Amino acid sequence: MSLSVCLIVKDEEDVISRCLSCVQKFADEIVVVDTGSSDATVEKAKIYTDKIYFFKWVEDFSAARNFSLEKAACDYVMWIDADDVITDENCRKIKEIVCGADFDMAFLPYVAAYENDKPTFVYYRERIFKRSGNYRFSGAVHEAVTPHGKIIYGDAAICHKKIKESEPLRNLRILQKRIARGISLNEREKFYYGRELLYNGMFRESIAVLEDFLNGDGWIENKIEACLNLSRAYAEINDNKGAMNALLNSFLFAPPRSEACCALGARFFEQNDVNCAIYWYQRALECEVDVKNGSFINFDFSGFIPCIQLCVLYDRLGDLERANYYNEKAGEFKPNDKSYLSNKKYFQIKLNKEVKVK
Repeated sequence: MSLSVCLIVKDEEDVISRCLSCVQKFADEIVVVDTGSSDATVEKAKIYTDKIYFFKWVEDFSAARNFSLEKAACDYVMWIDADDVITDENCRKIKEIVCGADFDMAFLPYVAAYENDKPTFVYYRERIFKRSGNYRFSGAVHEAVTPHGKIIYGDAAICHKKIKESEPLRNLRILQKRIARGISLNEREKFYYGRELLYNGMFRESIAVLEDFLNGDGWIENKIEACLNLSRAYAEINDNKGAMNALLNSFLFAPPRSEACCALGARFFEQNDVNCAIYWYQRALECEVDVKNGSFINFDFSGFIPCIQLCVLYDRLGDLERANYYNEKAGEFKPNDKSYLSNKKYFQIKLNKEVKVK
């Protein structure tokens, strides 16, 4: 089976070669769609492919993505961004997935953040799909393909390594322009609109949109994250009850997630309720992590964060042995973390003094 890899690009001269040098290791065809570059992006892309097309930007990522899919000619199509990187091992795995293809759509892990080259933020995305299935993206921002057909999950990770920040108001502007034109946002767009409002400091507006989203029929995983975002927005306007209720409401959609438990622990910590804070941080350590459910997974919330916070909380209670235990657990996740190393010296002194006193 053959594979077309499709990109939409604009002003990506700093990263396009890094990306395409990976892609050429497994792609039978590379399709690059430029949406208005003013730098050397196109010239650099020509080194790797002659399938370069131009698309007038219409404030709609799905429109550009779908144009790129229409230019693909192979059995399967894969999308990627110019600031993504794929290791040689994962390039090999992608080639194996396509060569032995018996699927309509393949989900692959997307690694969006690291610490010391260790993935800390991972989620699965629909990445490769059969061209004859006529799959198409939807959504003006944070575009996605609706899953259907025979679906498989692979372990070939795509690594997101951007070197410049995106325009902070871009997504908010796109969605607000759609609203101004009388276009109704779908449930996914509504969720992201509420999140963009939060990110840009429009907290009351964010609350209104996200509360409305929660009353609709949106995706469960988006609803859980909407609750977390709502809690942040309520906290920003000093509505502590609203912030707490939003976190607890996330439990209506699925068993407690580690991030919500950590957020509850933090809120009780702020209120100096040490025992309740301990309870929720311990629950965070017990939560199961399912990277294949499509949700955004930040591993810190199920490991380092609850451990380092439990260290602080037990120290506050005067239970040095438990505090030291959780600091050592935190060190297993991040052995070079400054907080862990500082705490380690602190406990060496404190515990040695206790032994001498006894």
